Amino acid sequence: MSPPLTRKDLMIVNMGPQHPSMHGVLRLIVTLDGEDVIDCEPILGYLHRGMEKIAENRTIIQYLPYVTRWDYLATMFTEAITVNAPEFLENIQIPQRASYIRVIMLELSRIASHLLWLGPFMADLGAQTPFFYIFRERELIYDLFEAATGMRMMHNYFRIGGVAADLPYGWMDKCLDFCDYFLRGVVEYQQLITRNPIFLERVEGVGFISGEEAVNWGLSGPMLRASGTQWDLRKIDPYESYNQFDWKVQWQKEGDSLARYLVRIGEMKESIKIIQQAVEKIPGGPYENLEARRFKKAKNSEWNDFEYRFLGKKPSPNFELSKQELYVRVEAPKGELGIYLVGDDSLFPWRWKIRPPGFINLQILPQLVKKMKLADIMTILGSIDIIMGEVDR
Repeated sequence: MSPPLTRKDLMIVNMGPQHPSMHGVLRLIVTLDGEDVIDCEPILGYLHRGMEKIAENRTIIQYLPYVTRWDYLATMFTEAITVNAPEFLENIQIPQRASYIRVIMLELSRIASHLLWLGPFMADLGAQTPFFYIFRERELIYDLFEAATGMRMMHNYFRIGGVAADLPYGWMDKCLDFCDYFLRGVVEYQQLITRNPIFLERVEGVGFISGEEAVNWGLSGPMLRASGTQWDLRKIDPYESYNQFDWKVQWQKEGDSLARYLVRIGEMKESIKIIQQAVEKIPGGPYENLEARRFKKAKNSEWNDFEYRFLGKKPSPNFELSKQELYVRVEAPKGELGIYLVGDDSLFPWRWKIRPPGFINLQILPQLVKKMKLADIMTILGSIDIIMGEVDR
């Protein structure tokens, strides 16, 4: 980064990595001319934990508890992509009931993620009230997760071939009650925020991205759909059982921070519609493809050796990943979450490349903040919706 030579009294400021509005350990080196932003350089890597290399030294079953630490606010999506990759690679069939359960969990996780985007985003703009409101609905979602999976945030619920356990008795009734309650909550948010003149002054026209720019930068999720491109992987490249539900892709054409807010509010409503339909139409049957447990099971595993014969706890079933490669993707709350997987006829993946939406979406930040005011940096960064766990991996 080279500051311009025309002015001598430019100020270089560090924002982060401990700045409270940074949504994680992101550091921005900002060059200022008074209140105007001349240049901005993001510095990443403060939360790098080698997630891809860990994956290449673990079986899929062993790696599953790690993945919820990428995007720790939308944990179901990281689990979904982790089991989808070997399922597609080995063509493992999912029972219909398990697919419906996955859809319900994914959409609840999408709502929880968008809620915890909305609260801090509004706090960044100076509105504290929504930050406290969003925790009401989010805690109810975590109550549902805890009842089904045993954990509130890091669930370890998805399995190759299905899910770990069936939904408990009475869970679906509680889920439908939550849907009715949440729809009233969304109306409350819209009345409180959407037409607030101070809010509109801070977000309208700020952080504009044209449709062509969004595509060229490789943006995805609400960042892309707020710029006029109707691209949602649940419609474009259907997975699980999304093609069996009636819902609409949320999009706006303005391309500014307000449009991104409206897309996410609309997505929460559409998620409720999907959940209600899934709960009403969920079929009976198994919640896991038990054949997958024996599918391409590794022969002559070292666990069968003499030294391990007297272990009381036997290890989880393993899968050999055949020698081929593929790219799998899901529509996460922040955009396209993908895995590039290369098998090597062994228990461990030969290559496990994560395509995090936050990392790709963050690329455009320096371009968006140039020539804006210092206070607009938090508005633009908040509207991108990043989680540093998945950006740094």
